[in-house]
Parts: sequence; C-alpha cells; structure tokens
Amino acid sequence: MDQANPFETPKTFSLHRAEYLVGFAVTTGLLIAHLGDIRWIPAVALFLYIDLIGYIPGAIAFKRSGGKPISKVYYVLYNVMHSLITQAVVAALWCWLIGPEWALLVLPFHLFGDRGLFGNFMKSFALPFEPVRQNGYLRLLDDLGVAHPKPAGHAQDPEPVGHIAKPPQPAARAREEALR
Repeated sequence: MDQANPFETPKTFSLHRAEYLVGFAVTTGLLIAHLGDIRWIPAVALFLYIDLIGYIPGAIAFKRSGGKPISKVYYVLYNVMHSLITQAVVAALWCWLIGPEWALLVLPFHLFGDRGLFGNFMKSFALPFEPVRQNGYLRLLDDLGVAHPKPAGHAQDPEPVGHIAKPPQPAARAREEALR
C-alpha cells in the first residue's frame, strides 16, 4: 500500500522493491549508454509531467489539510499517472505520433525509481495520501512476530486513516476490548 504500511512483511516488501530496482538499474544503464542520443527537453518533460499531474497536487492538498482526508481525485490522479499501463500508452502514442526515441526511457526510469528506491506503490483510498503508520498494520506485524519497520516522518501528525473513517462496530469494538 505504501512504505509505512505495505501490508507485506518487511522482508517481502524489500523483495518486491528489489524487483523494481532491477528495472531501475536496466533503464539507468540504457540511459547512460544512450546519453548522447537522448533529446533532453522531451526527456525532462516526460519525467516531470508524471509528478506535476499525479503527485504534487495531492501532496499540496495533504499538507494544507493538516493530515485530514483529502479528495479521492488526488489518489486517482496519482494512480493513473504512476501506472505502468498509462505510461506504456503514453509511450505507444509518442512512438506513433512523434516516433520512437531514447527520451521515452525516463517513463519506466521514473516509475521503477519510485517503487524500487522509495517504496511508492499505488495509493489506497483507505490510507492517507502520504504514508502514515496504521495501527492495523502494526498489529499484523505483531501477530506475525515481526519487528516494526522505521516510521515515516511527517511535520504534522496525520489522522491514521484516509477516506474510510468508519467508527468500529459494537461487535468489533467488543472483540478488540476482549483481546486487550
């Protein structure tokens, strides 16, 4: 889900990220090998547009909200723009309309870097836009007997849930009390 709550064990999350690091290494190698063949203005534009549309608006809204839930539109923008499917369509359209070129390598470079280096995957409506440790994930790790990973730091203390802010049902609350 995010680097604070992958809902995987820390080890499997690391392995998941490692797969993307391989893609990041391959695209990095190809970018270096074809440094002189890359048109840099389109490359920079292709690299930046993903976050200009898909991340920065949501990050600003999250910061302004003081950690309270923000519109689901920001999550959808993030997920669409950070999708390998979307960027494959962009690359295919670019190749059809403009022609294939090495600048297109920045698309997988960006996505593989986000996932492999930073642990950023698709955003769930159920979690805050920025990573905040969730008690449910920490309980899962406790149940599995796995140590808690290092927390993600934020200037404010966001609410521990995103858009699904349902109060616990009486039966669920009773079960939680019985477990304590």
